[in-house]
Amino acid sequence: MSSPAIELVDVSKIYRRYGGRQFSTLKSALLSGDLARKLKPEETFQALKNVSFSVPKGCTYGVVGRNGSGKSTALKLVAGITKPTSGTVTVDGRISALIELGAGFHPEISGRENVFINGIMLGLSKREIEQRFDQIVEFAELTEFIDAPVKTYSSGMYMRLGFAVAIHVDPDVLLVDEVLAVGDEGFTHKCLDKFGEFRRRGKTILLVTHSLGLVERFCDEAVWLDGGEKKAEGDPKRVVGVYVTDVSKQEETFLAATDAKARDEAGGAGQPEPEKPAAPDAIPENMNAAGEGRWGSGGVQITSVEFLDAAGAPTQVVQSGESLRVALGVRASTPVKDFVFGFGIFTADGVWVYGTNTDIEQYVSDHLEGEATVNLLLESLDLVEGTYKLDVAVHKRDGGPYDYHRLLHTFRVKSRIKDAGVYRPKHSWTFSDGVKFKAPE
Repeated sequence: MSSPAIELVDVSKIYRRYGGRQFSTLKSALLSGDLARKLKPEETFQALKNVSFSVPKGCTYGVVGRNGSGKSTALKLVAGITKPTSGTVTVDGRISALIELGAGFHPEISGRENVFINGIMLGLSKREIEQRFDQIVEFAELTEFIDAPVKTYSSGMYMRLGFAVAIHVDPDVLLVDEVLAVGDEGFTHKCLDKFGEFRRRGKTILLVTHSLGLVERFCDEAVWLDGGEKKAEGDPKRVVGVYVTDVSKQEETFLAATDAKARDEAGGAGQPEPEKPAAPDAIPENMNAAGEGRWGSGGVQITSVEFLDAAGAPTQVVQSGESLRVALGVRASTPVKDFVFGFGIFTADGVWVYGTNTDIEQYVSDHLEGEATVNLLLESLDLVEGTYKLDVAVHKRDGGPYDYHRLLHTFRVKSRIKDAGVYRPKHSWTFSDGVKFKAPE
């Protein structure tokens, strides 16, 4: 069995935190007798913690995770830019790293001269650069500007030239760190085509990206890093699935904390002993133009608002097209005959998506007393991906609010399909003869 192209074995990387006590000079450090003192735990940051994974030769291997999870640190260790604090990193073959594109470019000299300097830094001979020069310039789409000083380039031109040089080194191992944003959509497709060519030629690719669709479509295997630790490894679809699930849980925790803070500031809704809403004289004249808040007479109070998934579990993150139930806990200290329950969905920037209430839907109120629960079931939440706000209210038929929660409750809709707008109706495509597509993945 051949050796892997890349192998990390129990790799840890510890960085020193800056901002604490530092020595201004070598002399001050020597005089203190503390030059080689051991750093305290609070003075260090562990970017990777005993991480191990192996990339077979010819494999395209994806690395996913949140910002600060250790992805780029792992890539830099493989590239040899930095060394592990402990553990071993082994690479078999010539490396080209698409990490810090154009890092060796000099702004005062031309793109042509920088291609030669950068190519030599990446291990090419002058003859090899001359042989590939026209291909590099054509790929970077800089034929008209190659003799201009690099300082006159836009950021996109600069990055494209760095990408073109690195991709034409013809490495055995290609390291890629979020470089697909170096140009417009057309250039991105050129980059992907080049990666595809590398795969066909049996090259090894280590890809760090936030594009989960790219990992599922492009990679043979994947690893998920979180907080410097390996959480999952193996089939890309499975790894992406567990990662997305974890991200959703984190989003729910964040949304719940944000909503709780907003409700506390607005009057304590959702607490065990809720305070009364603001007095009626504080009610905005135009509720639709109002910001976050809670108003009403308090004759009926909203005691809790919950989002529940199809299984009845609390959630604040739901997939587009799935069901969502909003459970409203209410309390009437004295019997009430005139009451209406209302719901409104808004985008994060306040655009009204949908609204309804029991009066509109011809429910005639009769009696409300004590604790009660009101459920609104949205059988298919056909919204595009995004963050949405919910208004909930109990009011009289003439509109006078008992308790109105304005933009105090948040939920998030997730979707693998990145369509536009707000509403996503059920739909399908059909085509006549002569129109052919490859089937969607």
